[in-house]
Amino acid sequence: MIRRRAMSRSSILPFTWVFLRLVILLNWLGGAAILALLIATVVFQQWSMKALGITQASGIPAMLPGLQAIAVLGLVAIPLNHAVLSRLLPMIETVRRGDPFVGANALRLRTIAWVLLALQLLSIAIGAIGRALSTPGHPLHLDAGFSISGWLAVLLTFILARVFAAGTLMREDLEGMI
Repeated sequence: MIRRRAMSRSSILPFTWVFLRLVILLNWLGGAAILALLIATVVFQQWSMKALGITQASGIPAMLPGLQAIAVLGLVAIPLNHAVLSRLLPMIETVRRGDPFVGANALRLRTIAWVLLALQLLSIAIGAIGRALSTPGHPLHLDAGFSISGWLAVLLTFILARVFAAGTLMREDLEGMI
């Protein structure tokens, strides 16, 4: 019981909760910005190019379909990011209560692991498009593609989900014995 109270009084939990809420908001705002830019370059292509100072000589107009494809994939990432972030919030609440080993958290972690896997595949697709568009004359530098740390995060999250499932069963067995 003392350990549960110590966990619930952790000063990092309120900060983490606020931080996650802020990141959720920024995720949706970023998605809105990507969508606005995508619409502007599709519907108002000439106006957008002129407003951004992009000329034919810059090479960007030839890259535009690929850049738009990257934007669409970026839009796909927004709800995936939200799926991860929105599952972390109730997990923080269970930690605050001092009761993190519940079945719901194991399910949340497993879902997060699958979403992280999808995000890694999405990053590889974005990186591949970026490499295909990039030329020596017009290099395109994206922070996308294969990430060893990203794949480690996927594996660790699947493992952590299993640890939480086992911890939940152990706790239930212990409570059944008492």
